[in-house]
Amino acid sequence: MRLDLAIDTADGTCPATLHTPDGDGPWPGVILYTDAGGVRAAISGMADHLAGLGYAVLLPDVYYRHGDWAPFSMETAFSDAGERSRLMGMVGSLTPEMVVADTTAFLDALAARPEVADGPVGTTGYCMGGRISMIVAGNLGSRIGAAASFHGGRIAVEDDPTSPHLLADRVSATIYVAGAENDGSYTLEQADLLEKALTEAGVPHTLEIYPAAHGFAVPDNPTFDPAAQERHWAALEQLYATALR
Repeated sequence: MRLDLAIDTADGTCPATLHTPDGDGPWPGVILYTDAGGVRAAISGMADHLAGLGYAVLLPDVYYRHGDWAPFSMETAFSDAGERSRLMGMVGSLTPEMVVADTTAFLDALAARPEVADGPVGTTGYCMGGRISMIVAGNLGSRIGAAASFHGGRIAVEDDPTSPHLLADRVSATIYVAGAENDGSYTLEQADLLEKALTEAGVPHTLEIYPAAHGFAVPDNPTFDPAAQERHWAALEQLYATALR
């Protein structure tokens, strides 16, 4: 089942959809953060799939501040110079402060829904959304019980004061991060730095590198990898079953 929502935030109203399984709830809540391409059919389908695993999944339009923006085609979003510039401008417009404030509103909206069980919420994100997932886990404490990132970038950058790894000692969630091979946005050096930060903070975590390219989990990406996507679903199912139930 898919329900349209309008969530009030500090900066306006964020359109979102709530995806739930068939049957009677309530179910543990999860927030799905889209990749740089924003909410579209492929991402909505992923939210439906995740709901089918037994979760109430909120899919927010993180670009709502841009109004009625034109959807991207992932076939051309990076190869077309104009579209790439538009996409990167929208990505760059989201600050850590914005995504934390928005997620606070999302959590409040989930808590008010009868479909959503009490207790901490899970997050998952892809590309840009993977970084958001890690940022909110480091800022919202025990409200986030499990946080995942898939082919997320810049989540452990040594000289970046906004890097999520610097928040490791504030994380209450169980963390799962899956990077891609040969991915300049999440290098082996970043993985090592993240491993060190999470271990020193005592955060339960699993970090893996999939034998796939950046963008592997999202079906309309040119680099989509069906085997890697199935592996990611299995990892999410295990993470949430352990940390949210």
